[in-house]
Amino acid sequence: MTKNATIAIYLIAMVVTVVAVDILFFRQHFWERLLSNIGIVMIYISFYLRFLKH
Repeated sequence: MTKNATIAIYLIAMVVTVVAVDILFFRQHFWERLLSNIGIVMIYISFYLRFLKH
């Protein structure tokens, strides 16, 4: 796969994860939802920088 396809799949996986967590766990809790979304994005960024950026 090309690098662009890998990044696109990675971003789609991140969006699906964020939306799933929002819908399943934090539907009516704004601050908890915001903090979990920030945490999920930070985890995805750290994995990208550690394993995929070469």
